[in-house]
Amino acid sequence: MEECKKIRIKYFSDEIEPLSYIDGKSDWIDLRCAKETVLKAGEMKLIPLGVAMELPEGYEAFVVPRSSTFKSFGVLHANSFGIVDETYAGDNDQWFFPAYAVRDTVIHVNDRICQFRIEKHQPRIEFEEVTHLTREDRGGFGTTGVQ
Repeated sequence: MEECKKIRIKYFSDEIEPLSYIDGKSDWIDLRCAKETVLKAGEMKLIPLGVAMELPEGYEAFVVPRSSTFKSFGVLHANSFGIVDETYAGDNDQWFFPAYAVRDTVIHVNDRICQFRIEKHQPRIEFEEVTHLTREDRGGFGTTGVQ
């Protein structure tokens, strides 16, 4: 059986639903808007997600938009995706979603706008400079075709 990690969580709002796995179908966990947010096209705002967490030592969270976020709200994650490491774990270290609006929109309290999962930190890597690589050449960027 896989080891279960315990994560201490602080909620900043009693209006958002507690965190849970996505409909039992995924190991990603939805995050919700904790304060109604109005954005005009071309505007960027940090949307509070209503949680702070103490991640286990040696882990970090990857925060990405849900697949429906752009279609539903017309916002992009301004950083493409976010990384929260285990040192961002203080009593006031609330998580946020940096949203860039491409159209006027309103995101309501409890709207699911992003998701996260935790991963172990990558192992320490040492780079070895060489003049040639030994694997087969794939033909360069963009050469895998369209199918």
